[in-house]
Amino acid sequence: MIETIYIARHGFRLNWVTNDWASATGLPRDPPLAAYGLTQAHELADFFLSLPPEERATAIFSSPYYRCLQTCRPTSVALDVPIYVEHGLSEWYSPVTPGTGLHPRPANAATLRGHFPKIDDSWSSVWYPSRKGEDVEQCHDRCNGLLQALIPEIQRKFGGKHKRILLISHAATIIALARELLGDRSMPLRVGCCSLTEVCSTQNEPPVGHWRPKRLADGSHLKEGASRDWGFEDIVIAGGKVITDPGQPGSEHEFDEPVGLCLPDATSRM
Repeated sequence: MIETIYIARHGFRLNWVTNDWASATGLPRDPPLAAYGLTQAHELADFFLSLPPEERATAIFSSPYYRCLQTCRPTSVALDVPIYVEHGLSEWYSPVTPGTGLHPRPANAATLRGHFPKIDDSWSSVWYPSRKGEDVEQCHDRCNGLLQALIPEIQRKFGGKHKRILLISHAATIIALARELLGDRSMPLRVGCCSLTEVCSTQNEPPVGHWRPKRLADGSHLKEGASRDWGFEDIVIAGGKVITDPGQPGSEHEFDEPVGLCLPDATSRM
């Protein structure tokens, strides 16, 4: 049974410092961390090393974006734990503007392992967000569906091996994850770079709705605290709806698949 879920946002992005950057993966909108972000990632690893062994995460599940994998690499190395790529933890993109294509999707775990050898590509993502983007409610629905499938699948695949897991993701996704775990979609929350959320279980509770918060978007483990915080109140609304976002040119006729739950028989396990 999973007892503790840690959730951390990626570190400070290089494209917030300069426009002169290249994507290591070749994927559009996939910037690496800035030097400051790499420092934050090491401070996150130092935090986990400072915990008693019985409180440390024993597995990391990361968004497939390069900045998230860079963020979890120091912790993975320090604790000698695997990284599992989970597309359900991906960045949130607002709905695509009609006729502009789809949002990009990162590569699979086997390909990303060429950049990050600590990735264990035996894990298959249980959820894929639509490349057509999501409104705010759909982002929360995605995180709810992901948690409903992810937690039982970790227990099914690994038995009781992992009682404490670390999720590495993005601000919007982390806010939605926290709200779903705690059962409050209106909970105010702003998430800074490399900030840490920690929720604890009670026995026999369902995957969502009844976790107990120990810390929320906390930056006290970082020398300069959490930076560049973000909340859903920062999104642009037009006509009562989230403003659309241009898709990737040239992807207009690509298939938007897989989408949603991608775990055979998952419904019977939840």
